[in-house]
Amino acid sequence: MVSMGVKELAMIKEYVLLVAGFIHGSCRGDFKLNNFQDGVLSSAFMVGLLVASPIFASLAKSHNPFRLIGVGLSVWTFATAGCGSSFDFWSIAICRMLVGVGEASFISLAAPFIDDNAPVPQKTAWLSMFYMCIPTGVALGYVYGGVVGSHLNWRYAFWGEAILMLPFAVLAFVIKPLQLKGFAPAESGKAQVVASVSEGSEASNLNDHVSEDISDQASERSIKSIGESRFLNQLSQFSQDTKVLLQEKVYVVNVLGYIAYNFVIGAYSYWGPKAGYNIYHMSNADMMFGGVTIVCGIVGTISGGFILDQMGATISNAFKLLSAATFLGAISCLTAFCLSSLYGFLALFTVGELLVFATQAPVNYVCLHSVKPSLRALSMAISTVSIHIFGDVPSSPLVGVLQDHVNNWRKTTLALTSIFFLAAGIWFV
Repeated sequence: MVSMGVKELAMIKEYVLLVAGFIHGSCRGDFKLNNFQDGVLSSAFMVGLLVASPIFASLAKSHNPFRLIGVGLSVWTFATAGCGSSFDFWSIAICRMLVGVGEASFISLAAPFIDDNAPVPQKTAWLSMFYMCIPTGVALGYVYGGVVGSHLNWRYAFWGEAILMLPFAVLAFVIKPLQLKGFAPAESGKAQVVASVSEGSEASNLNDHVSEDISDQASERSIKSIGESRFLNQLSQFSQDTKVLLQEKVYVVNVLGYIAYNFVIGAYSYWGPKAGYNIYHMSNADMMFGGVTIVCGIVGTISGGFILDQMGATISNAFKLLSAATFLGAISCLTAFCLSSLYGFLALFTVGELLVFATQAPVNYVCLHSVKPSLRALSMAISTVSIHIFGDVPSSPLVGVLQDHVNNWRKTTLALTSIFFLAAGIWFV
């Protein structure tokens, strides 16, 4: 039951990423946005994601993960409602940044929770069912944004999302607290704080030979010092954990391949409909790409998880599947863009997307199992931040620059798709 709720959260969460893109035309007119401001809104969530992801991952060591998810999703809900109530560029930009906070709490903690509770023979299958919700949610964003934006108003799209998310945010607070493996129970952290305060008080009492006023002042200074010490200790622990994480060669190689992979996927999602329209003169390119993504996202992601479980869920087998699926998917997509027939393109591109989506569960399986249990939340946070900062965020403008230079969408898409071979090569090594 809980895992189903977590999966549904992933799907709803992804709506906002493309809904903003499909209804920003009306938003742009209302706020008189220029092209730069228009582009900023689509990636503003990265600010909150970048800042909050490592924070939530670190707090998971001393606070219950589901309560942290509840905090993040509450921020997400109010921020999304705020987008619908915004009155100028800065108000909607700030709300979009806060949306990233909600995503940060979720992506850092949900996957380790699923990995802890999934049966051993089906761990990757469970992960695949979770990550299946992401491409499904993105694809549904095409439909949701288009329907609501055109029939009602762009503000209603955001308000609708906030209403849908609210029950899940409440659920995260009222559900029975569950602890991630590799972390001490939250109560023990509280006990340590109480012990520290007690020790500080005892120390000040030993020196209290003058008056009660001096004792009170000393106690206040002691408590303040303890608070500062805890903050510095958490900061130091985060630095140490990050250093250890970056020394895990398997993890680093996996994330590097994931960055190259996400570079292509991000540009596909942004430029795909426009490229399809210009190359094959698709009259309904948005709906066509959305439909293909829904089918391939569901079937491909689930298939990848089940295949790895059948092979034997090990890091070695995961890399074999990642490399093979990405390589074959690259060949299919590359060949598809070389064809002049629309139907031939759709057939091969569908095969290619099925293959590349099969990587979702294996790549995250490696992220979870190439590090110590206590570092899993941080590993997911760093992975997600990395694939956004170095992957899909810069890919769209860079592909735009390439298209401006060559002025040929077929050549541009072929150059973009070839980066899949880089990802396959990294994972093969």
